[in-house]
Amino acid sequence: KRRMFSTRLDQFDNSDYHSGSWFARVLWMIVSGMFFQTLFPWPSSLKRLWLRVFGAKVGRGVVIKPRITIKYPWKLTVGDYCWIGENVWIDNLGQVAIGNHCCLSQGALLLCGNHNYKKTTFDLMVGDITLEDGVWIGARASVGPGVNCKSHSVLTMGSTATQNLEAWMIHQGNPAQLKMNRQFDSKPDN
Repeated sequence: KRRMFSTRLDQFDNSDYHSGSWFARVLWMIVSGMFFQTLFPWPSSLKRLWLRVFGAKVGRGVVIKPRITIKYPWKLTVGDYCWIGENVWIDNLGQVAIGNHCCLSQGALLLCGNHNYKKTTFDLMVGDITLEDGVWIGARASVGPGVNCKSHSVLTMGSTATQNLEAWMIHQGNPAQLKMNRQFDSKPDN
């Protein structure tokens, strides 16, 4: 006979997880609320500057729309000419690395943390996320902990990636399944 246990959230302990200094987290919460999570359309150049001040590595020409949430900028790398759409949430308990020319559409979620449902103490599990060059994460799509979205892969609107996405392929569904090749209509001008 199988013995059943209960979840014990009163015994949850993530004291071994270190997200940064208390002071930096409080300062970031203030700056984030004023410049990132607001509806006011602050220029992307100002937002890029703030991210760099807080330790993010941010490339040239990154477009950052209003009402986005970034948990810890010091755990974020964004390449050149990326677009981060409205209501994007980068919950980067782990490192998030976004390559060049990537697009995170409205409401996309990059989620580095989860909990171990096999433990009664609901232990925290953290996995880094990598989006290689040219990746497109569709509107309201989610990328889970430890996922690598390979070069020019696409995760369609509302889909959930719990495993790596193949390069130059379109993935759809929950969990995301490979659907077809990603092809461009014509050769780029440069």
